[in-house]
Amino acid sequence: MKALLIRIEGDGLALAGETYGDSAGPPVLFFHGGGQSRSAWRGSARKVAEAGFYGISFDLRGHGESDWANDGDYLLDAYGRDIAEIITHFDRPVTLVGASRGGQSALVGAAKYIASENGIAENIRLIMLADVAPDMINEGVDGIRQFYAEGETGFASFADAASSLHRHLGQPLMDDPQRLEKSMRKDEAGRLHWHWDPKTGAQEFLNPPSENQSVLAGAAGVSCPLVLVRAEHSHLLTDAGVAHFKELAPQLEILWARGAHHMFTADRNDSFAAQLLDCLARYPERRSL
Repeated sequence: MKALLIRIEGDGLALAGETYGDSAGPPVLFFHGGGQSRSAWRGSARKVAEAGFYGISFDLRGHGESDWANDGDYLLDAYGRDIAEIITHFDRPVTLVGASRGGQSALVGAAKYIASENGIAENIRLIMLADVAPDMINEGVDGIRQFYAEGETGFASFADAASSLHRHLGQPLMDDPQRLEKSMRKDEAGRLHWHWDPKTGAQEFLNPPSENQSVLAGAAGVSCPLVLVRAEHSHLLTDAGVAHFKELAPQLEILWARGAHHMFTADRNDSFAAQLLDCLARYPERRSL
């Protein structure tokens, strides 16, 4: 199935996405984790398209082919504003799917859209999150911080970059590191850098207090069906944090990704897609626009 590339306006910048399936189908919008790109959700976007949905995998601001923020704003609130704006571009209820930073952004963006002047809660069919909840362990972000810090100077080879992914984010060591070519760029000295704005990894944007406040407000601000797929070996989520999530959003349904780590959508896409399709069958559209 061939993808079509699109650009949609977010909050003052354009976001790149690749679409699968018939644009008249129910839209399912995918948002990747920090330091990833739209390719992380490519498999799931294809799967939902094969089932009759309109799958779109987006690059977050500052990532992939989306615009970089001229003002350098990569706080969670900014990602949420982008998604709130994206929702307005669709003429039927949307499903929002996100992993890690993308999941936080989907939750915050949905709440912002609903609270906006023209927001309608029924325009969000379902929110499905991969390993995201309030009150995440701050020390658990240390690996992500180290990953960004190591990437600041670039890498001598794709193998070195793949090793960084493996050591800091827990992703399986790649058999063919050359696959990272589309996710990286070369500087004038020939060193390889990830294909995102380096400012996205600034320490001020990696789990500041305002981030959890935004997630808490997002959880309390949505009334649509809400599903958390919790990674069995997550280093970020706690039972107490998930319980707090359930208190704020009583409709929360919790599923498990057995054997998975936090960034599991990079290597467990097909399994996630099956869970997503099951949820879509159980949570139909509540209205047509």
